[in-house]
Amino acid sequence: MTGEWRERSLGELIDIKHGFAFKGEFFCDEPRGYILLTPGNFAIGGGFKGDKFKYYEGPVPVEFVLHEGDLIVTMTDLSKQTDTLGYPAFVPTASDGRRYLHNQRLGKVVLKDEEKSDLRYLHYLMCCQDFRDEVLASATGTTVKHTSPERIKRFRFRLPPLPEQHAIAHILGTLDDKIELNRRMNETLDAMARALFQSWFVDFDPVRGKAEGCDPSLPKPIADLFPDRFEDSELGEIPAGWRVGRLDEVLVLQRGFDLPTLERTPGPYPVIAASGLNGTHNQFMVRGPGVTTGRSGVLGNVFYIHEDFWPLNTSLWVKQFKHSTPTFAFHLFRGLDFSLFNAGSAVPTLNRNHVHYLPVVIPSMSTIRAFEDLSVPLLKRQKANVDESRTLVALRDMLLPELISGELRVKDAERFVEQAT
Repeated sequence: MTGEWRERSLGELIDIKHGFAFKGEFFCDEPRGYILLTPGNFAIGGGFKGDKFKYYEGPVPVEFVLHEGDLIVTMTDLSKQTDTLGYPAFVPTASDGRRYLHNQRLGKVVLKDEEKSDLRYLHYLMCCQDFRDEVLASATGTTVKHTSPERIKRFRFRLPPLPEQHAIAHILGTLDDKIELNRRMNETLDAMARALFQSWFVDFDPVRGKAEGCDPSLPKPIADLFPDRFEDSELGEIPAGWRVGRLDEVLVLQRGFDLPTLERTPGPYPVIAASGLNGTHNQFMVRGPGVTTGRSGVLGNVFYIHEDFWPLNTSLWVKQFKHSTPTFAFHLFRGLDFSLFNAGSAVPTLNRNHVHYLPVVIPSMSTIRAFEDLSVPLLKRQKANVDESRTLVALRDMLLPELISGELRVKDAERFVEQAT
């Protein structure tokens, strides 16, 4: 099968161009100007991460403006585990129309001859463990690891004919496209739920519409749940019949439970830390669905857990939904700035008793239940997309080395993908 595959080095097929040393005086964290890409925008295992952007407002040499579909690779890794050094990512289209900049710690991959190699195929080649091992073995530095274009270009491998490169890239790309589609769909579903919560419980749009004699654009049974006037409160105008109370009248928070890593047995139940999923265990402490937020180390992240779970002691979990539901509590928490309650110094810490005293608007239970009925299906659809994407990632990671090495035939891989998608 691999008789026509020829041994090549990356340097025979590509050049890698260094980025530009943009001046720090023009950096900013606010979304202004260009997006300045950094190694932090690369995912572990390869691919692009569209968060934690840095922005640049200074002069830009035109040759260092990136375009959609450009392939870039990390040349420096600041992480302790060297998670992303040498991994590739394609430049996406910025949703807000901004342009991305080619920073100095990134390399831009340029094909020498499009008749010999497929850029998408080379992207997947650079995601393989063999390539990864060679990049790490030749890296320099102790705390901060570095590689270089010449080290990357020395990597040798067996290159299939161009049509087979296209086929392999198409198979793996089909899986990645579906994973990306699920991610974008979940962003949309999440935005819909956020907008609904904001409209009903923050901006009071249905009440405002009825008070002004306008149609609130809701089904009549739901519209009838909202009053048609406001009344004054210590937090300003609120819907008539709703009230202001303490958060612990709505729900009760509880500290999570100890579970040292060495005492865990992998199982069906997620373990939730302050930063999110932290492995699994064969036992649970809390029945799902549930809501958690960080108590120690990381503050501000809020998680909705569908199944039974084990919240770690770095988390706070909702022990009792007194005048709320899980989805209402989830979105209520997402609107709170937990950093304001930080009681720690070196380590950020959240005291649940301080949070319990927070004044909040308490809606009628009928409107909360109506929100639950509309928002739960959105969360379930998001979970289904996440579960499907995990399956697709596992399949892609299984197929990747087999296809790149030639050990798996393209037609066999196509059957796997057809069944999965």
